[in-house]
Amino acid sequence: MATAKKDLFTKKENRIAELAKAMGHPARVAILLYLIKKNSCVCGDIVGELPLSQSTVSQHLKELKRVGILQGEIEGTKTCYCIDPKVWKEMEVLFGGLIQKYKSDCC
Repeated sequence: MATAKKDLFTKKENRIAELAKAMGHPARVAILLYLIKKNSCVCGDIVGELPLSQSTVSQHLKELKRVGILQGEIEGTKTCYCIDPKVWKEMEVLFGGLIQKYKSDCC
């Protein structure tokens, strides 16, 4: 039986990679920065803040929601988005731990 390449790595390594991949597009970073600046849930305003079509923004929101970085709540015909504080803390711990492991002894 074939083993998926992801199975060769720890759950933690896979989660860091999943979150990093979700953050790996400048539009997604812009979405997160906008939500941080607003410091509240945002309904429908995100499309007006980015130089992208509504369908493209929706795809980026969907990916951020898929990995749990965003929460979305449907209100009528709109979905309101905000950063999930639990996942944001998880990212802080995971990425912070990764960054802190590096000790420069070269170059």
